[in-house]
Amino acid sequence: MHTDVQSFAVAHLLRRPAACRVGGFVVGFDPATTSPYVNYATPVPGAEPTDADVADLIAAFRTRGLLPRLEFAPDAAPAVEPVLRRAGFTTEAVHEYLVCTPATLTVPGAAPEPGARVRVQAPVTDEDYLAIDTALSEAFGGEWDPSPEGAARLRRTEEGGGAVRFVRAEDGSCAGGALCSAPAEGTAELAGVGTLPGHRGRGIAAAVTATLAETLFTRGARTVWLEYSGAGSRRVYERVGFRPGGTRVYLRHEG
Repeated sequence: MHTDVQSFAVAHLLRRPAACRVGGFVVGFDPATTSPYVNYATPVPGAEPTDADVADLIAAFRTRGLLPRLEFAPDAAPAVEPVLRRAGFTTEAVHEYLVCTPATLTVPGAAPEPGARVRVQAPVTDEDYLAIDTALSEAFGGEWDPSPEGAARLRRTEEGGGAVRFVRAEDGSCAGGALCSAPAEGTAELAGVGTLPGHRGRGIAAAVTATLAETLFTRGARTVWLEYSGAGSRRVYERVGFRPGGTRVYLRHEG
């Protein structure tokens, strides 16, 4: 499963508008944003980069005024991390990821769970997409500013074979939502699961996560994977069928 996730990461970054290859790495540049969470690199499975390859990778970011940053599953390319460390990359985060299959998926509503009372929807209008971008920005502590560009990226996810789903609040805004990439290498990444504080505890995250996984299985994914931020969120994901899969590391170069 490590290599499947890493192969997915490569294919996913190659979808970026200005993706490029540097040595044994793929870099997913998007000129529409300077966000380090959009513009980052990943090694191809089994890569054995040289010090010169890593220097070229750093230069590719610096010439664009961007932070050199990578996300990858180290078990799929064990020779990569030591070379990056030698070049001055440091740890931003280490995350475990969970994997769901059609056989393990449990959709809330099939049993008496909180998600049975939650109606999950697909966005239709520009206002829907902007409401989702706004709600997720708030749910994640303002890590990014909601914008028409952010809403457009969500629409491209939906129109490009992935999926965006949300739960509408009583006032018509977004109470919570998430997105899932289009499948690649047989798997898809589910990300951005967020619920506004005033709507938590209603089963929104579980319902949205399960609906997205089910949607991607109908679109050809054999597995769906995600990362979690704490024990509470892990319990939510495990309840709908996600199981331990491996570890991914996030490295950055501040020099």
